[in-house]
Amino acid sequence: MLNTTGRIFEREPELAVIIPVLNEEAAIGRVMAELPPHCRKLLIVVDNGSQDSTAAVAQAAGAVVLSEPERGYGRACLKGMAWLREQGITPRFVAFIDGDYSDYPAEIELLLKPLQAGDFTFALGSRTLKRSSRKTLTPQARFGNLLATRLIDLIWGFSYSDLGPFRALEYNLLLSLEMDDQTWGWTVQMQIRALKKKARILELPVSYRSRIGHSKISGTLKGTILAGYKILMTIWQESRRA
Repeated sequence: MLNTTGRIFEREPELAVIIPVLNEEAAIGRVMAELPPHCRKLLIVVDNGSQDSTAAVAQAAGAVVLSEPERGYGRACLKGMAWLREQGITPRFVAFIDGDYSDYPAEIELLLKPLQAGDFTFALGSRTLKRSSRKTLTPQARFGNLLATRLIDLIWGFSYSDLGPFRALEYNLLLSLEMDDQTWGWTVQMQIRALKKKARILELPVSYRSRIGHSKISGTLKGTILAGYKILMTIWQESRRA
């Protein structure tokens, strides 16, 4: 299959990996290089308005690089999904990982194995289930996680431990969720809608470290407040949605 990048991809690959990035030139090459070889066949890096050489580094390392100049984590993820649809590519699984090197890319295997075995349809990397990873989270991230997951448990009766971005799920399930959040409600919206779809969900402890570069959310008071507000608003909206 020939796509708009001039490269050929399988129409039904095993996996597509979507990586939203914003000024990650020092990290994105390492993220891509440390993914297992069989997971690097279709890497979609979505540049969310970088002002550095992130896009060039990712393209040189073999990624399909898309541009989404309007800021928003959800917008970047949606851009990657839209590209798959436009190209007529239907992977079996889709994984999401941040481009800042805070997650351990090789651990994508932990998420994929239970999906490939058919035991689960949605696998999430939890930073709070592993003590060393939990310590790396900022106090505001730990508090936000605790509050959001407790609310989800109260409303939907499922006890998540984290809203971390490192995750993989069946592509058909992803499409059925009709994701539409464009900013920082993306992860919690996906987890809530997966519950509504009665997805078979598994959380797995994953490693986590301080990111390379400056956080766009927890690095500033304003970013922390806005992200927290958006997450809580998403939970409220989903509680009122059929």
